[in-house]
Amino acid sequence: MAFAEINIQEIIQEKKNNSEEFYNTWKKSEDEYRLIAEMIELRKQKGISQTQLARTIGNRQQVISRIEKKENSPIIKNVLLYFRFIGI
Repeated sequence: MAFAEINIQEIIQEKKNNSEEFYNTWKKSEDEYRLIAEMIELRKQKGISQTQLARTIGNRQQVISRIEKKENSPIIKNVLLYFRFIGI
C-alpha cells in the first residue's frame, strides 16, 4: 500500500483561514521556525554533527535535537553559542 500524498502547505493554509486562534499561533511561531531551519541548514553545510556541536558548546546532543525538532524553544544563550560555533 502506497503512502497517501499530503499537501501540508494546503492544510496549514486552510487551518489559518478557518481558525483565528491557529492563525495567531502560526504567526507567532513563524519566525522561530524559520530561524531554526536556517540553523539546521548552516550546521549541515559545515558538516557538523549534532553531537560535535553539543560537545563544543557544552550541551548534550539531545538538547540540540530537541531544538532542531522544535520540541522546545532554545534559550538565547544556546542560539548564540550555536551560531558562534558554526561560524556566524
